[in-house]
Amino acid sequence: QVQLVESGGGLVQAGGSLRLSCTVPGRTFGTYAMGWFRQAPGKERVLLARISWSGGSTYYADSVKGRFTISRDNAKNTVYLQMNSLKPEDTAVYYCAAVGTPYKSTTNEYAYWGQGTQVTVSS
Repeated sequence: QVQLVESGGGLVQAGGSLRLSCTVPGRTFGTYAMGWFRQAPGKERVLLARISWSGGSTYYADSVKGRFTISRDNAKNTVYLQMNSLKPEDTAVYYCAAVGTPYKSTTNEYAYWGQGTQVTVSS
């Protein structure tokens, strides 16, 4: 079983920034493509960004393109989501997820999930 441990959520004012982190203990982190999802109350969980094993390939949903940046440090077994210019509509629970093959976009395709971290953006 692969554990994903998220941190970095919180309360921030509109226009502010947060950085989420997701650490995967063990030696297998570099074999997983990683994704960040979010789920707002009453809505489906959706992919925001994903990154390949090496970090050489990334994808962003239109809703966050230009504001959010996904990155990874394989030496630290950690993937990050830098979130800038936050808006109230970014309020949600944010999840990181891991998958053994790249270029996956749906929740069903990701095998392992973190516990989620709450991000609240006040207006």
